[in-house]
Amino acid sequence: MSPRKTLATSGRVLNQLRHDPRTLVLLFVIPSILITILRYVYQGNTAAFDHIAPMLLGIFPMVMMFLITSVVTLRERTTGTLDRLMTMPIHKLDFIVGYAIAFSVLGFLQASIAATVMLGLLHVTVLGGAVPTVIGAVFAALLGTSLGLFTSAFARSEFQAVQFMPAFIFPQLLTCGLFVARSGMAKPLQWFADVVPLTYSVDALKQVTTHTTWTGALTRDLIVVGAFALTALMLGSATIRRQE
Repeated sequence: MSPRKTLATSGRVLNQLRHDPRTLVLLFVIPSILITILRYVYQGNTAAFDHIAPMLLGIFPMVMMFLITSVVTLRERTTGTLDRLMTMPIHKLDFIVGYAIAFSVLGFLQASIAATVMLGLLHVTVLGGAVPTVIGAVFAALLGTSLGLFTSAFARSEFQAVQFMPAFIFPQLLTCGLFVARSGMAKPLQWFADVVPLTYSVDALKQVTTHTTWTGALTRDLIVVGAFALTALMLGSATIRRQE
């Protein structure tokens, strides 16, 4: 693995996306718009909005980055770009990590913009402060990137890549504790929630919302999210075959 080749891969991806305004709007504008809409949905109950809004920063980056990464990576596979890259002296990890770095940069920017809107313009109170909030959102974005890289190997078209979102993300979304406390769910759903990554991403933002200091539970949740992301990256690397 070569740092120069890894960074070159990241630069190529970022340069491609720089010329795709629709993707940039989806990444940087839509999450803030959705959070703003939700603020006025809870017009008469700002306390409920203050409770739920930070947890959305553990969801939106993951969902957006999962969608964008899976589609872009699949495009690389189907157009032959990946095959051509694999004939060159570049390690599979250079490709995977390069993509992860590029989309993590985008995830950081997305999380920073959404957090600025939420904390600054919408005046949401987060006891833990802005820095842990952004860190939690960036981990969520890295998780979405890793899962998108991995699941792209199982799609044959961009439409199929999008289909993975309701099949793979929505069950996690329904059971992560955003809508109902997990303790109030049926036991099988609690067991399911305990082994999927989105639960820990949402729990991390809950810790930031309710505690003024960095807690051990927050560290544990971020480690779990990071472990899921690293595992997905390694599995994604295994799906790439060296071409002769």
